[in-house]
Amino acid sequence: MNAELQQKLAQCEAQQQQLWAYRPLSKETLQSLREYYRVGLTYTSNAIEGNSLTESETKVIIEDGLTIEGKPLREIYEAVGHAKAYDYLCDLSHDAPLTEETVCAIHRLFYQQIDSDRAGQYRHVPVFISGSSFAVAPVTEIPKRMRQLMQWYMAHEGKLHPVVLAAELHKRFVYIHPFVDGNGRVARLLMNLALMRNDYNIAIIPAITRSEYVSSLEQSHSDDTIFQQFIADRVMMTQLDILRLFQSSQPQPSQQPFEQVLFSLISRTPGLNAPTLSNRLSRSLRTTQRYLKVLTEQNRIEFRGVAKKGGYWPK
Repeated sequence: MNAELQQKLAQCEAQQQQLWAYRPLSKETLQSLREYYRVGLTYTSNAIEGNSLTESETKVIIEDGLTIEGKPLREIYEAVGHAKAYDYLCDLSHDAPLTEETVCAIHRLFYQQIDSDRAGQYRHVPVFISGSSFAVAPVTEIPKRMRQLMQWYMAHEGKLHPVVLAAELHKRFVYIHPFVDGNGRVARLLMNLALMRNDYNIAIIPAITRSEYVSSLEQSHSDDTIFQQFIADRVMMTQLDILRLFQSSQPQPSQQPFEQVLFSLISRTPGLNAPTLSNRLSRSLRTTQRYLKVLTEQNRIEFRGVAKKGGYWPK
């Protein structure tokens, strides 16, 4: 990992911890955020693919159920389908494994009104990506490579930084290109699912960055860090956007780095295991385990006992 990427990931982590300091959020605030992202992510993800709906038009379509005069029916279906797929992500259990069935369900919800016969089905025809020098997976390889991708993800979740994990999932999925259409939108939804599963806010990729987005994906065939840095930038910009919203409506909360909060809890109540610590601190198990690893590597804590019955103690 190069120094520039490390710096960007550190900034992502610092800004995410600023966002965590506002937790717990009220039910009303959580619902408002969900609706904010629902419109913003649907609009930007569709706009990247050439959909001409404005953000205001997208909001009217998915929130009020109205159509827009003069707009192609397909574009309206893309907005409605993407919003349904986003809702599905928000309602998924983040403790369950990520599976091919999940991926196909996301595509099915997005694509159902566009082409019901191909929705949620791996493609049976070859496709080519305009502007790319690299071939996507041959038809016969798609099931195998998708199975391997899900195995790769579950093996690396909790080990890679959440932003790197999300960027790699997006990139590897796009390189397979398992569906006949809609792969970019599904890739961005999967990327954001990976972020949400690891206590990160979602990342919005504005249409204005499309050229840089496509170029970084192409260059990452030879250098993984290029696309990872691009996604880290998008994560940071989305974090700053939400921080501004929070700061304009409520006071800045006092905060400590999460690793210090975690260490303080272990110091006060030694012997707690990772699931108990995650519940006490309202963080996912994966996030808690990631920071337990940091504290262990810093030689500040140690695990005592057998795997399922032991706990963490200060050193």
